[in-house]
Amino acid sequence: MSSTPIEEPSDSGSDPAPQHAPAEPAGRGPDASRTATAEPAGQAAPADRWASRPATLLLAVAAGAALWASFPDVGAWPLAFVGVALLFTALRREGRRAAGWNFLVGLVAGLTFWLPHIWWANFATDTVPWVALSVLETLFLAAFGALWTWARRWAWVRRHAVAQAAVFAVVFVAVEQWRSEIPFGGFPWGRLAWTVAGAPTGRAAWLGGTTLVSFLVAAAGVLLALAVGRLVRTPWRDAGTDAGRRARAAASAGAFVLAAGALVTGPLLLPLAHDPGTREVTDAEDPGHVGTVVDAGAATAQAGVLRAGAVQGNVSEPGEGSFANRAEVLNNHLAGTYAIADEQAAGAYGDDPGDAVDVVLWPENGSDLDPQTTPEVGAAIDDAATTVGAPILVGAQEFPDSGGRYNVALLWEPGEGVTQRYAKQHPAPFGEYIPIRGFVRLFSSQVDRVTTDMIPGTEPAVVDLPVDGAAIGRGTGPATVPMATVICFEVAYDEIIRDAVQRGAQVLVVPTNNASFGYTAESTQQLAMTRVQAITTGRAAVQVSTVGVSGVVAPDGTLVARTQLFTPDHLVADLPLRTELTPAVRAGYWPGWAVGAAAVVLVVGGVASAVRARRG
Repeated sequence: MSSTPIEEPSDSGSDPAPQHAPAEPAGRGPDASRTATAEPAGQAAPADRWASRPATLLLAVAAGAALWASFPDVGAWPLAFVGVALLFTALRREGRRAAGWNFLVGLVAGLTFWLPHIWWANFATDTVPWVALSVLETLFLAAFGALWTWARRWAWVRRHAVAQAAVFAVVFVAVEQWRSEIPFGGFPWGRLAWTVAGAPTGRAAWLGGTTLVSFLVAAAGVLLALAVGRLVRTPWRDAGTDAGRRARAAASAGAFVLAAGALVTGPLLLPLAHDPGTREVTDAEDPGHVGTVVDAGAATAQAGVLRAGAVQGNVSEPGEGSFANRAEVLNNHLAGTYAIADEQAAGAYGDDPGDAVDVVLWPENGSDLDPQTTPEVGAAIDDAATTVGAPILVGAQEFPDSGGRYNVALLWEPGEGVTQRYAKQHPAPFGEYIPIRGFVRLFSSQVDRVTTDMIPGTEPAVVDLPVDGAAIGRGTGPATVPMATVICFEVAYDEIIRDAVQRGAQVLVVPTNNASFGYTAESTQQLAMTRVQAITTGRAAVQVSTVGVSGVVAPDGTLVARTQLFTPDHLVADLPLRTELTPAVRAGYWPGWAVGAAAVVLVVGGVASAVRARRG
C-alpha cells in the first residue's frame, strides 16, 4: 500500500496530515514543487516507516496500554494524552483499503485497553462475559479507526493541523457517546473524561460535561502527536536542510505543544465553586476521618450545609458479594450507624444540638432483606435511626408480586418507616438483568447466576430529605433537601444525574455495592466518575460502598476523604447545598447531540470528497 502525498507545510502555521506524510522525495529542495509524488506501492518513505503494518499494530498495542494506565488504579492521567497520540499515529495508513486496516488497528488497541480495564468483570462473573463485553466495546474503537480514515479525506482536514486535531476529537467523542447509549442503554465506562478527574482538564466538565472533557483530552493528544511528527520528519542532521526549515519545524512543534498545554490547563480559569480550605487526600493516605467531621467545601454553600454520615459495613469474604452475607451485611451497617451515634453522643461532632447528623447514608444492598416486608429488619433499622436521631437512606431489594425485582434506595425516618423511595432506572445488562437470555445461554451458563431480572424504575433519581431548617442554616422550621440518589453504575450515565439536578437536587449521593469485584479497580474507577459528576453538576458528592472505596467529594471535584477496600468504616461530612445550575447541566443533551451530528457530517463529507477525487 502506498503512502498518500500531502502538501509541504506553509509558513502560515497550517500543518499537513503528518500521519500519512512521506518524506520529501530525493532531489527536491524546499523551492521545488510543493506537490510530492506517491511512493511506489508497498514502499514507505523513510520518514513514514511508522506507517508500515507491523509498526501500526505495535503502536496500537502501546496506545491501548497507555490508555489503560491512565485510568485507576494506576491513575497516571497524563498517559491519556500519550495514548491518544499513539492511537492517532497508529491510524496513519492511507489508500483505498486503509479503512479496513485501521479498523484492525482500532481492534488491537481496543482489546489491549478493554481487557485489563474491566478485568473486574472477569472477577465478578467469568471469562466469557468479560471477554464478550470487552469485544463489544472494542468494536466501537475499531469502528472509530474506519470512521476517522474516511473523515480525514477532506482536503482541508489533510492540510491543516488544527483541523486534524478537531476532527479526530469530534469523531472519537461521538463514538464514545454512541457506545454510552447503545446497545441495551450503553456502557459509559472507559470514557476519556474519567481519566482526568483530578487534573486541570477535568474542570472543563463544569462547562460542557464529559463530552467537552473527552474532546479536550483527544484534541490535546493529537496536537502532541503532530508536534513529535513534525520534529521526526525534519532531517536535522542533513547538511542539505537549510536553517529556515529547521526553525520552521521547531516553531511549528512548539506551537502544537503550547496549544496542547492550553487545552490541558485552560480549564483552571473556569469559575468552579471552590473552597480554599479543602484539601485533597491521596489514595494511599490515611485521612484520619473517624470521629471527625470532613469539610466538603462548606464555604461554597448556597442553601445551607447538610451534615451526612456514611456507613461502609464491609463483608467478611471479599468477592462473595452482599447477597451471600445477608444478615452479616445488615448487621455491619447497623453497627456503623451506632458508631456514628456513639461519637455524636460523646460530642465528637460538636456539643450543640445542631451539630448532629441530618442523615445517615447506607450503600446499595446495605440491607438485602427488604425492611418493608421483613418486620424484624424494619424494627432494627428504626431503632438505629432513632438512636442516631436522623433518617437512614437504606439500599435494599424489592420483589413485587408481578415478578422481577427493584434495586431501591429507601428513606427510613425514625418512627415512621419508609417515606421516600427511588428505584434504579438503569439496571446493568448482563449483570442485573439478562437480555436475550436464551441466546446468551448458548455461550455461557453464567447468565443463570442472575435468577431474577431487575426491573427499571420510572421515577427521577431524587429523594426529598426532611431536615431542621435551623440545623442546616436555612432559617427556622422544617425544610426539605432534594438529594440526587444515583445507584452504582448510574453514576456513569450523565442524563440520569443531570435530570436529578435539573429537578432541584442540591447534593449528589452514590450508593454502590462493590463486594463482588474484590480488590480490582472497579470501585476506584467509579469514584473517579463521581468526582467528574460533582464538577459537572457543581454539587458535593458522597460515594458510599458496602466494602469501599467510599469517598466525599467537594463541588469542584476535590476528594476530601476516602476509605480503603474491605474495611468497616464510616464518614461524617459537611456537604454544601447548592442550587445554581452549571453550564453543563443547562446544556442538557445538546453537547452530545452536536458532536454526534458533526461526526456524521464529517464522515459522510470525507467519503464524498474521496469519491469526487477518484472520479476526477
